[in-house]
Amino acid sequence: MNPPQRVSYGRSRRRRAHDALDIITPGVDPVSGQPKLHHRVGAETGYVRPGLTITVPKLGIGVAKKARRNAGGSDQA
Repeated sequence: MNPPQRVSYGRSRRRRAHDALDIITPGVDPVSGQPKLHHRVGAETGYVRPGLTITVPKLGIGVAKKARRNAGGSDQA
């Protein structure tokens, strides 16, 4: 018995490509030593790559913990 509709070559190749995806393994932020995803900003230090640091005070990224509390960040005690 044949399947009701044949799956196209491109569709089966896309399915196989997505089946082969691996889990994302985090790297290490060289400044703080905390785990950090590649090509993402480190939450504690704002480190992205050498020579580039991003600060977002509203989200508490790349600012001191005391300033983060004043901005309404996630470290409220």
